[in-house]
Amino acid sequence: MLRAVVFDVGETLIRDDRGWAAWADWLDVPRHTLSALVGAVVAQGRDNAEALRLIRPDIDIAAERAAMEAAGAGERLDEADLYPDVRPALAALRKGGLRIVIAGNQTAYVGKLLRDLDLPVDEIATSGEWGVAKPDPRFFTRVLDLTGTPPDETVYVGDHPANDIRPAKAAGLRVAHLRRGPWGHLWSGTAEATADWQIDSLHDLVRLAAG
Repeated sequence: MLRAVVFDVGETLIRDDRGWAAWADWLDVPRHTLSALVGAVVAQGRDNAEALRLIRPDIDIAAERAAMEAAGAGERLDEADLYPDVRPALAALRKGGLRIVIAGNQTAYVGKLLRDLDLPVDEIATSGEWGVAKPDPRFFTRVLDLTGTPPDETVYVGDHPANDIRPAKAAGLRVAHLRRGPWGHLWSGTAEATADWQIDSLHDLVRLAAG
C-alpha cells in the first residue's frame, strides 16, 4: 500500500537542458562541449559538477552561481522545462488519494521557482532550504517528516542511483527508478539501480499506484 509519492527534481520532473546551457554560455564554451563532459563524468560515477571543474579547475560554483544571478543569467524555470507527463501524472496520483511531495537537491531559489509553477502537489522542499542534500540519510529523514507516512508506504522517484535509489532504499523507502536523462538511461536495469519499480514514464507510476 502506498500513501505518499516523493519526486526528485532534475531529470525527473524538469529537463536540465536550460541549466547546462546557461553554464556553458557563462563559461564561454560550446554547449555540446559541456554536455559531453557531463556525460563523461556521469559515466565515471562522479558528481556532474565535476564537468564544470574540467573546464575551470579552480571554480567556486556557489560564487559563480551568485554572479550569474546578479548578471541576469541565473536559474530559471517555466512550463517548458517540465517533462510533458509531469502535470497530468502528479494530478492523477493526488486525485488517487496519495500525498505528493517534491524534494530534491536544488537551491532555495529553485524551490521558489517550483512553487511558482503551481504544480498539483502537497509540499515542495529543496536541499538548499533544508541545509542537507542527498545522499545524506538526514535528507530522507526530512522527506519522511514532510510526508508523515511510514517509509514502506512511501515511494521515492528518481533517476540517479547514488543520490536517489540507494539512499532512499537505505532509509527504508520504496523506490522507483525513472529511465530518463543521462543517469536514468545509463544505469537502467543495472545492479546500481535495483529498485522496486523500473519505469519509463510517470504515467507508469500512476498505473502501478492504481494497481
